Amino acid sequence: MTAAFTTTITPIGPFTTIVDAEGHVLASGWTAEVDELRPLIHASLRPTDVRETGDLGSVTRAVENYHRGELGAIDDVPVAQQSGEFLVHAWKVLRDVPAGSPITYSEFAALAGRPAAIRGAASACARNAAALFVPCHRVFRIGGALGGFRWGLPAKQWLLAHEAVGR
Repeated sequence: MTAAFTTTITPIGPFTTIVDAEGHVLASGWTAEVDELRPLIHASLRPTDVRETGDLGSVTRAVENYHRGELGAIDDVPVAQQSGEFLVHAWKVLRDVPAGSPITYSEFAALAGRPAAIRGAASACARNAAALFVPCHRVFRIGGALGGFRWGLPAKQWLLAHEAVGR
């Protein structure tokens, strides 16, 4: 399978998105290195070839519009991720967490239907390949600590502040 990618310059650095032939986001994050994203894609979805393109159409527009303040721009962008049943469900739940209304890992676990699975909720965030589109940055620790973020805590802080102002 061949996929396409592009890198968009954002206020917090380059943001690269890989999409499949149907336009589903396979992986994304604040990096200019596509090879940093490819291993995040589940083996059953991982493309054998990834080609750079200047524009991914509606996906590129969504990234640009989100960073300009249109927080809902990312909501309808299709995403393709694969894993076990809980992680796939948890990623869908994350897409429903509204911008500007972050939740704790405990709240996320409860929303995902497994209130005791706090580590599972954290794992869903850690294993999320489609950053921004599956907004794992909207989950933090009890007490307000940010927790981790693959793209760095300064990026997570910027995203949360951006969404707080945009609401």
